[in-house]
Amino acid sequence: MKLMMLATMLFSLNAFASLNITKEDIIKAQNAWGNGIVQIGKVFSNGGNSKDAALSHILKSYDYEKGEVLFKPTLAADQPFRPTVKGALSYFVGGNSSYPEDGGFAVKPWTNVRFDNHKILTYGSVGIAMGHYYFTDLSGNETKVEYTLGFVKRGDDVKIILQDSSLPYQP
Repeated sequence: MKLMMLATMLFSLNAFASLNITKEDIIKAQNAWGNGIVQIGKVFSNGGNSKDAALSHILKSYDYEKGEVLFKPTLAADQPFRPTVKGALSYFVGGNSSYPEDGGFAVKPWTNVRFDNHKILTYGSVGIAMGHYYFTDLSGNETKVEYTLGFVKRGDDVKIILQDSSLPYQP
């Protein structure tokens, strides 16, 4: 009986530990996000439905379906905050008259997204990463962007709940 109780306790602790987000979870989510941005551009360049590709990417990467998202994209000034899927989709592919400044960030296209994490912090099921990401264009030029990303882990899913991006200060 004691062995059964001990096994149950260990299983419960193990199950609880799996709810904790790890640095590896965050790096994996960052890489998936970057690959998704590149994929949207490929779909666009090949004449495919970039809007569907972007919507799929948003729903896989961001927590819009289960929670709220604080999204402040890099090149949004008139409407800098995008708390809805509609706003995020417009930022990535453009073409929405409600967001006339959006030219479609993800359809540029980019050939690579590289993360350089300054620091990753984890707190139970929530993690925060800050650093630079670099977007490579078709000519091989990189655009350096500063970011803060917040993640939440629910089971095996790791989703973005906070994204604040900006171009570095230019004096």
